Order: sequence, then C-alpha cells, then structure tokens
Amino acid sequence: MHFDDIISKVKECEKKTVAVSVAQDDAVLEAVKAAKERGIADAILVGDETKIREIAKTINMDLSDFEIINEPDMIEASLKAVKLAHDGKADMYMKGLIDSKNFLKSVLDKEVGLRTGGPLSHVCVFDIPGIDRLLFLTDVAFMTYPTLEDKVNIIKNTLPVCKACGVELPKVSPIAAVEVVNPKMPVTVEADELTKMCERGEIEGCIVDGPLSLDLAIDPEAAKHKGATDRKIQGDADVLLFPDIHAGNLVYKAIVHMVSGVKNGCILTGTKVPAILTSRSDTFETKVNSIALAAVVSEEIKKNS
Repeated sequence: MHFDDIISKVKECEKKTVAVSVAQDDAVLEAVKAAKERGIADAILVGDETKIREIAKTINMDLSDFEIINEPDMIEASLKAVKLAHDGKADMYMKGLIDSKNFLKSVLDKEVGLRTGGPLSHVCVFDIPGIDRLLFLTDVAFMTYPTLEDKVNIIKNTLPVCKACGVELPKVSPIAAVEVVNPKMPVTVEADELTKMCERGEIEGCIVDGPLSLDLAIDPEAAKHKGATDRKIQGDADVLLFPDIHAGNLVYKAIVHMVSGVKNGCILTGTKVPAILTSRSDTFETKVNSIALAAVVSEEIKKNS
C-alpha cells in the first residue's frame, strides 16, 4: 500500500470530521480546504472567526460548507475543539495556531481530553520511492527516552495504525547501531527483551525482531550480504522502533529533507481519537496526508470499539 491507497481507502469509509484547534492558521486552513475538496474529511473550525474569515478570503476558501465555532481565546478554543472529539462530534483532532504544549494539555485534559489510560506516542508513516511498502517510524516526536515498558506501549499504539493502512501482521524492528546483543549497549539488550516478549505472547499482533541495524531492517540486499538469513526480519521491516527521540527525529528529517518524492503523514496515537500534531515546517501535502491517515485510523478505532 502507498499513500494514494490510503486516500482511496478514506473514500470507502463513512465521511470523517476533524475538529481544528485555533483554526486561524493559513497553512492548516489550506490543508483542511484540500481535505474537503478531495473528499477526505469535513472540518469544524474552532477559533477567532474574524481571523478565520480573513485568511479564508486570501486562499479562496468557501466557508459556507464549514461549521465555525467562534472562540478568540486560544486556550478556550483548544478545549472546545478537543471536546468535540471527546464527545464523538468529531473523529479526529488537529492542531492549528496554538503551541504544541497547550495543544497537548488539551489532549490530556481530564474533563474533555482524549486520554485512554495509557501513554501517548507519535507515529510517522512514510511512502518512500524505491521501497515497496509503507514504513512506520516511531517515536520521532513525542517520547524522549522511552523505557522498555514505554517501548511496549509504543508498539501497541502503532499496531492499529499499521492495520488501518492494510498491514495485518506488521514486522517491528527495534533499531540499534548493531544487530547483536551487547551488554555495554543497553539499547540492544532492550531490543532483545522486546523480541523475547513477543515470542512469549506478551506483545501480540506483530512480529518483533531486534536488535537490528537500520540497513538490515529495510534493505534485503544488506541482510543477504551480512548473512542474516536466520532473522525474522531480513530487510522487510514495516515498523522502525527507535531507541530515543534523537535517533528517530534525525532519521525522520533526513528522509524528509534529503529524499525526493517522499510522502508522509503523522499522528499522535494512544488517544481516544487520532490527534494530528503537525509543525509549521511540515509541507502542505504532509498536513493533508496526516488528515487522511487520521481518517483511516479513526475508522479502525471505531471498528475495534
């Protein structure tokens, strides 16, 4: 499956609605406009209505098809927007012109937020030219130094995303600098433990094989040359589980800025509904792709619940 397939799958689902927190953001409104035009999702715009309408004029956006909830105060706007998702009036929740800290505060709000009782994590889905499948990178933006328990939760949070994208039994590779266990490299020890936990049935719905170096995880030729014929993953990993935010973020940005023709979308997982936490540096297409990704994941969550 590729990103075009995800967008096609969205159109097979019941029409989704995204609640936008502090919607007076030109880049986000452009993405929401495109998502509406492409049949990906409707939107409820929460924020300063005067500013929303001013921006809409500059981008030729017809607001007659959108519900607008006027709330000039940013914090109140975020709480009203997240409450729409909390109450089932929206299928996903998107960050607009509000800083990430306050956006996450609304997600975690005890009264109207999107808590499920477990930790949150971030997953980015990449469609990279030359790779015949989608790659799921986690966590590249939220958890800083995940513990072994955190990594188990990251895997569990990522599985519904994989399934929503057509990967029924994802291969999860805990990435390290080397593919052998070295007691002096704790990352490799934890990767080995995750593998054993999966073998014992403590992590279900996937195949875990680690530690693996990045080349062994994604390149079948590298796996062949290194003689990794006894591994469960031989260059065909679906999920790249990073040891910390530095490794994940560096790989993420290297792909985005150094690989031409790449497509990607990102969401926050472990929430009641998908939360779209994009940055201002993300491209227009990344924002649209993130809405599409959230839409199919929302459908998967709905089916499971």
